[in-house]
Amino acid sequence: MSDTALDRPNYLPPAISDKGPVLVAGIGLLLGFVVISWLIDLRQATLFLIGGGLGAALYHGSFGFTGGWRRMVVEKRGRGMRAQMLMIGIAAVAMMPLLAAGSIGGQPLVGAMAPVGVSVLLGAAIFGLGMQLGGGCGSGTLFTVGGGSARMLVTLAFFIIGALIGTAHLPFWLEQPSLPAINISSELGTGFAVIATIAGLAIVALVTAVIERRAHGNIEADPGPRRPGWSWLLYGPWPLVGAGLVLALLNIATLLLAGHPWSITYGFGLWGAKIAQAVGVPVASWEFWTWPAQAQALSSSVLNDNTSVMNFGIILGAALTAGLAGKFAPKAALPLGSLAAAALGGLLMGYGARLSFGCNIGALFSGIASGSLHGWLWFGSAFIGSFAGIWLRPFFGLDGFAKK
Repeated sequence: MSDTALDRPNYLPPAISDKGPVLVAGIGLLLGFVVISWLIDLRQATLFLIGGGLGAALYHGSFGFTGGWRRMVVEKRGRGMRAQMLMIGIAAVAMMPLLAAGSIGGQPLVGAMAPVGVSVLLGAAIFGLGMQLGGGCGSGTLFTVGGGSARMLVTLAFFIIGALIGTAHLPFWLEQPSLPAINISSELGTGFAVIATIAGLAIVALVTAVIERRAHGNIEADPGPRRPGWSWLLYGPWPLVGAGLVLALLNIATLLLAGHPWSITYGFGLWGAKIAQAVGVPVASWEFWTWPAQAQALSSSVLNDNTSVMNFGIILGAALTAGLAGKFAPKAALPLGSLAAAALGGLLMGYGARLSFGCNIGALFSGIASGSLHGWLWFGSAFIGSFAGIWLRPFFGLDGFAKK
């Protein structure tokens, strides 16, 4: 959940849609599907639409990690974190056996695996700090940009810059102490790995519930739909658990179609590299961009990159749902301190995500659901960094521990 996610009003009749954003976003999704099908292929175009679905679920559920973690730390309310654990668990139950199979219908499947070392430990902490200053995580930044947030455009711009800088420095960080990627499915067997993962996620959820009950004497319930009938599916808001279920299913669909789970921040580094190259920066000579896969991505159309087309879809999907909810482009004050926090937070998130092989989606959600040990290390380190970011927020005029 991001700072700029809208407060949910008391809905009575269906909201009057913001017709302009609905029209533009709807046409954008349709044209994007047609163009990508024509220039690339139907599979890539379908991934673009899956991105649109992810954007819709993120926006209607106000589903993210930033606000959920901050509520746990500051208010001792863990509803958001429990929804996150449930989402990861649902994905893990399907994804680990699929990845163990190796391929489905001729499509090779690979998980979000990464080394376990200093780079992840430090990068995730930097990311966690940055997301509390920036006001959104990787997914939160995209869906709030789609919803029309001017502040989050600043966060996204500096996120891209930070990711580009991270590609310049990553070879150095990879030389620091590290263990290789550790797949718990390979170590324990798929069945035991799924059980261990669900148990770990359940323990996290239980800890949040215990802390919440001790602080408040009760466990906050997830509000159900606030519109009559099925209109809430179109106009929102969605219950957190429902949004998390949709996100889990779409991540599984991404694995089956793309051959790898959902990720976000690789696209930011690629966008930054292409922009830098266009203005004369010799990024193609940087070590990171000489590696075969990265060199191919840099020399190809951005539409060839799965992560990029899904990110475009997320923005348009969020814009469409924001318009349908009648809440596109909320008015928001942009004081200097808030803008400074957005810029600094974006830089830190971009840099930290590159060092730690992903963000809350690519490293945490997809990493843990894939059975990669680095996902758990990322989780713990990012949460500590997030705690520091919450402490720093009041210095930029943002709510944090000062709220209490």
